[in-house]
Amino acid sequence: MGALAMTFDDGPDERWTAVLLEALARHAATATFFVLGPRAEAQPQLIRRMLDHGHSVGLHCEAHVRHSHRDRAWVEADTERALTRLRRIGVVPSLWRTPWGDTAPWTAAVAQRHGLRVVRWTVDTHDWRGDSAPAMFAATRDGLVPGAVVLAHDGIGPGARRRDAAETVRYLDLVARHAARRGLRLEALR
Repeated sequence: MGALAMTFDDGPDERWTAVLLEALARHAATATFFVLGPRAEAQPQLIRRMLDHGHSVGLHCEAHVRHSHRDRAWVEADTERALTRLRRIGVVPSLWRTPWGDTAPWTAAVAQRHGLRVVRWTVDTHDWRGDSAPAMFAATRDGLVPGAVVLAHDGIGPGARRRDAAETVRYLDLVARHAARRGLRLEALR
């Protein structure tokens, strides 16, 4: 049996991360959450819940800014601030998804310095646009194969055109049923 990785960026969100955690539990699935330092520190109970239920918590950032728009010193400082916040709530991540997946020539060196592995995705839901769950599923179904890494969002980040993550929760249900029919597990990245 193969595995499919659901990943969520821009949280945790007090309401929608909790709803996604409930949906993941219903499907006996784990996922990876790439969190923003300030949001994680403000919602330590959600981070604890993620960890207690076998999910992975990775670094997203402190401020949601593209690496290619800043210099190395700025990204180093942003990364350190976020990691400091995460350490205060008991999280020492090994995975890092940069904002928008954007990197600069020195992103890999910053990652190595902090013991982080940069994680990309193979399937993009574009859920930030506010598309319906069936539309997102139809657009991504062919990519939901063993080893796929699916990008979705539990938080409402910069540039989002949606007001909530309700369709992302519905999308997760569709993916979980699809995975079960194909003998795939939904499991967190490690």
